[in-house]
Amino acid sequence: MHLSEITHPNQLHGLSIRQLQQIAHQIRDKHLQTVAATGGHLGPGLGVVELTLALYQTLDLDRDKVIWDVGHQAYPHKLITGRYHDFHTLRQKDGVAGYLKRCENKFDHFGAGHASTSISAALGMALARDLKGEKFKAVAVIGDGALTGGMALEAINHAGHLPKTNLLVVLNDNEMSISPNVGAIPRYLNKMRLSPPVQFLADNFEEQFKHIPFVGESLSPELERIKEGMKRLAVSKLGAVFEELGFTYMGPVDGHNLEELIATFQQAHQITGPVLVHVATVKGKGYEMAEKDQVGYHAQNPFNVTTGKAIPSSKPKPPAYAKVFSHTLVKLAEQNPKIVGITAAMATGTGLDKLQAKLPNQYIDVGIAEQHAVTVAAGLACEGMRPVAAIYSTFLQRAYDQIIHDVCIQNLPVFFCLDRAGIVGADGPTHQGMYDIAYLRCIPNMVVMAPKDEAELQRMVVTGIEYTDGPISMRFPRGNGHGVPLMEEGWEPLEIGKGEILRQGDDVLILGYGTMVYPGMQAAEILSEHGIEATVINARFVKPLDTDLILPLAQQIGRVVTLEEGCLMGGFGSAVAEALLDADIVVPVKRIGVPDILVDHATPDQSKASLGLTSQQIADNILQAFFKKQAAAVV
Repeated sequence: MHLSEITHPNQLHGLSIRQLQQIAHQIRDKHLQTVAATGGHLGPGLGVVELTLALYQTLDLDRDKVIWDVGHQAYPHKLITGRYHDFHTLRQKDGVAGYLKRCENKFDHFGAGHASTSISAALGMALARDLKGEKFKAVAVIGDGALTGGMALEAINHAGHLPKTNLLVVLNDNEMSISPNVGAIPRYLNKMRLSPPVQFLADNFEEQFKHIPFVGESLSPELERIKEGMKRLAVSKLGAVFEELGFTYMGPVDGHNLEELIATFQQAHQITGPVLVHVATVKGKGYEMAEKDQVGYHAQNPFNVTTGKAIPSSKPKPPAYAKVFSHTLVKLAEQNPKIVGITAAMATGTGLDKLQAKLPNQYIDVGIAEQHAVTVAAGLACEGMRPVAAIYSTFLQRAYDQIIHDVCIQNLPVFFCLDRAGIVGADGPTHQGMYDIAYLRCIPNMVVMAPKDEAELQRMVVTGIEYTDGPISMRFPRGNGHGVPLMEEGWEPLEIGKGEILRQGDDVLILGYGTMVYPGMQAAEILSEHGIEATVINARFVKPLDTDLILPLAQQIGRVVTLEEGCLMGGFGSAVAEALLDADIVVPVKRIGVPDILVDHATPDQSKASLGLTSQQIADNILQAFFKKQAAAVV
């Protein structure tokens, strides 16, 4: 059987080990060739090919549920659930998503793009199953990195107190750092401890003791302690922890040995209550360069399979915002030992790996634990340090209570740097940074700002570091800057709450925030061709809003347009409209941004075009809203 013939995972039933190995080879080849062409996550999926095939051969996927944590390790799952022939569209507009989506395929039992959710979801399904009297298996597949997330530990704590609820957790340990006991002896001890003959002998041994006159009953508590002690001898240190938490622990199992995996999963399905199977895998398995550089090949832009090198751009690009941010932060941190950069397992993505390399004592990685990261930052701020929490916009959502309760209520000077704010492209709805303007500006004491370009970003980094009156946040986008000149040092901080006029005109007032300032300027040039002159303001701050600048101009010009790369509900445009209403200034306001929809995966340019955020679309929108005669003349 060829991989291309598999449209249902149950087709794996009855295949021999050799046939499964052939399928595994085909999965890796398809996975590698596709990601090399489209970009995407590489290492995680290559490491779970055998795990996926073995697990699915022991399940009935017409009934059983498998929940993959995060979803970037589930490319093999996609390839055996009917998406082989569309896999070349991976992460492209209207194509196969880079993460799991319930609406994409019936075998995607739970959508995910953020880590540590799988055990909770699987447990919820198992509880629903039991309440409804149904019969199916619930399985969560989670990576060792995701176990650093508190939500996963909360779920383990809950599941461990439900000894009659059948739940299988597969721990995909691709770093082999959780337990040192990877090898033949732990596997042998695990087989011995869980094998039916040994359990039969243990039970029989106990029964024999119970029949000893005068002693049998009195020895029962001691026998239980002896049995528990024997179990500890046969379990690795990691396993003992999970056993104490109420799980039956099996492992470590070789994650690339199909026979061993199948036998282990079959046995796990026979055990009542929560079971954890610890599987040791190699991230990037089967592609030498990915095995050697597991960080670099976690995810890749399009690359040459033979050399492993990225396909060069057709023309030079300006530096990425994240690179400018990290370079500026490192320069400042070299001069100020109180600056401490904090990341939640995203050192490379946020650029804080540069700080780690240069100033390791001023760098903290808390793992996938955004809540903890924010409160650690709060603690640092209490002691006079200058914490810089560099967290993606979408991931900071996970720490919302900590932002309010631990930082803003206490008015602590934490500097939040929100990378990947706005449209992120191919990662899709789970990663779009759409909501931070709205969710931050409503919190008392929080200052909220965004740069129009990479040079202004440098000044905002200085502003955030020097601002000590309370918490302050800065959002910036994924991708490259505009190519404006950058300074190596000597950056001047910005005055809090002050915008700037970039262009003057009497017909319409365009207020741009962050990445939408340049499109606003370009739209103004298009309008000028039609005899309409616009004043364009770079707002810089959504909170505090520069009402001294904005309100008089709004009243004078009489037409207001707001531009933002974020949700319209509660966003920058809402802040402007509220300020106008509060000042009793009644003028027409056109808010342009992201409506109340989920933005699917596509390139950023495609997403912006579909949302009406290109310069030409903005100009057309303004013409239709305020200048219908000129708009009609254009048509």
